[in-house]
Amino acid sequence: MSDANDPVHPSKRREFLRGVATVGIATGVGAVMGEALAQTGSAAMASGIGAKPPTKATRDANAEYANRLAFDDTQDFADAKRGLIATLPEPGIIPSSKGGAAWDLGQFAFITGGPENNAPASVNPSLWRNAKLNMNHGLFEVVDGIWQVRGYDISVMSIIRGNTGWIVVDPLMTADVSSVVWKQLVIPHLGDKPITHVIYTHSHADHYGGIRGIVDEADLKAGKVKVVAPAGFTEAAVGENVIAGNAMSRRAAYMYGNLLPRNPVGVVDGGLGKTTSIGAITLLPPTDFATTTGQKLTLDGVEIVVLMAPESEAPSEFMFYVPKYKAFCSAEDATHTLHNLYTLRGAKVRDALLWSKYLQASIDMFGGDMEVLFASHYWPTWGNAQIVTFLKSQRDMYRFLHDQTMRLANTGYTPLEIAESLRLPDSLAKLWACRSYYGTVFHDLVAQYNLRLGFFDGVPANLHRLPPVENGKRYVEFMGGAAAVLHKAQAYYDKGEYRWVAEVVNHVVFADAQNTAAKHLLADAYEQMGYQSESASWRNFYLTGAMELRNGVHKVPFGSSQSPDTIKAMPLEMFLDYQGVRLNGDRAAGKRVSFNLTMTDTNETYIVGVENSALHYSKGQPSTSTDASVSISRADLNEVMMGNATMEKQVMAGKAKITGDANKLGEFVSWLDNFEFWFNIVTP
Repeated sequence: MSDANDPVHPSKRREFLRGVATVGIATGVGAVMGEALAQTGSAAMASGIGAKPPTKATRDANAEYANRLAFDDTQDFADAKRGLIATLPEPGIIPSSKGGAAWDLGQFAFITGGPENNAPASVNPSLWRNAKLNMNHGLFEVVDGIWQVRGYDISVMSIIRGNTGWIVVDPLMTADVSSVVWKQLVIPHLGDKPITHVIYTHSHADHYGGIRGIVDEADLKAGKVKVVAPAGFTEAAVGENVIAGNAMSRRAAYMYGNLLPRNPVGVVDGGLGKTTSIGAITLLPPTDFATTTGQKLTLDGVEIVVLMAPESEAPSEFMFYVPKYKAFCSAEDATHTLHNLYTLRGAKVRDALLWSKYLQASIDMFGGDMEVLFASHYWPTWGNAQIVTFLKSQRDMYRFLHDQTMRLANTGYTPLEIAESLRLPDSLAKLWACRSYYGTVFHDLVAQYNLRLGFFDGVPANLHRLPPVENGKRYVEFMGGAAAVLHKAQAYYDKGEYRWVAEVVNHVVFADAQNTAAKHLLADAYEQMGYQSESASWRNFYLTGAMELRNGVHKVPFGSSQSPDTIKAMPLEMFLDYQGVRLNGDRAAGKRVSFNLTMTDTNETYIVGVENSALHYSKGQPSTSTDASVSISRADLNEVMMGNATMEKQVMAGKAKITGDANKLGEFVSWLDNFEFWFNIVTP
């Protein structure tokens, strides 16, 4: 190996620079959605999705929902409107600083009505009811001293009155929206007082992304504003969106229906709120942390009592009680829906047993005192008896899903058998707050099996299954060929057995992606399943799948999905881990490279190497036995990671220095994949 301190010969430098410029550009953090995907919806909406009307089987299934649920229970409609102070002027459009609308509630104007069941036949009546409730928007008083802004993002912003200013809880998802609601709703109606504290309840972007819309970073650095978050927040907020960020983003487009029209055969709701706002997701680092249950923090004269809830709805999360207002913030651990124990966009499985224990702790610690409960989504719950009943039902729902899954698993049931057979008891299932608007009983049960036992169900045939294309070809051959399969599947479609149609016709599509008849029949089945889905996430997945089967993948141009604040907050080790994910094992097979990477402003040095088709690194002093060395400031590396500069420009500007064998570095970069965002999902 060459001495890493040898200067790079000019003839070698450019070869490396051409490649290394791509090292950071692909560090997608797109699961946070940002301004990227949400901007793509308009083109697809204009073209429509070739939707077909609901069949008789779908109309009958939705009518059954309408008949067995308590639509005469109107309490949620009263609570969702309670305390309304003001709304943004109609039609409620919030402009984006980059053009277009950051928020447009008017696109859902077709959703009207009150507690009565007036759902279109193409929408599950329970989901339609939830969609109507989520049309409520404006500034609301929770109690004298606490307010909420709801209906302008998928999440909720809460405002607590302190001695000298405002304490903001969860500043929405994007800066454009948080800025407008603060200037046009909060200041005019509550008063122009300084923000003294911002609380991030947990590490998901819809609860921190809007902070730069209401807080100036200079004020944070000067100590005028403090940001409070649960322990482990920054690593969790950044980390969940990096390693699998590209896949998460693509799947999130399905989950939130970003490419679907807003109408009765498209998106009607997001499950937790109407939908996500569009714009820049920002992040200012926390200055203070909640670390232990029972910890007391005083924020602008207001005491809060901490209840830590890590690895529940988010890896880093906490709830808190405000004695002054007898108010409990349940973050996202108790909302008016069954939540995800596994999110369809993809993430680590969540532990329902832990989740239920945190809710029990909330009752044990504060159940005798709380008079109002507010959360990071939906409307509050008032009255001690009602709150305790609500918390108990949420507690028992998650405990039931965990314990009953493991009970049946311990008697030999497989995850699909468990999910198909178990239902919440009527005492929970008939409560609106336990309905499957976001998570579902089915996929949450499978998730708990996976949490404890992993993907394998114990059946040897499922241990080493063929991949979808090979599997599809053999199934189609065994079933007598594609024409025979489609003929039989059509008969099942006519009987309304859409799940079975999807099962068998999916084999035909993966056996032959050019079979248009198969793709259209599969799309028809997905569509009816979407119309019947109570879960907004399931509906959006099915309908987006149907759209792409009919029309192909619509590769709409979109801006960078990378949040600059997220990239700046990314630990260098996480950046290196991501390069390991990008490493193409086949291209790196039998090859080795090593180099020093030094951050000149933070004095961090990592010795990075590749061997056996795997990346490794260690922190320490630069090695003299590596192939090359790269020196750059973290600030300048961030510019490369965000695509604002190339490594070549940084070197030519004197902001980066390379010594040693540039050919070896260029070879390393040639082994790295750049991920295509618009990969196929419903076809091979």
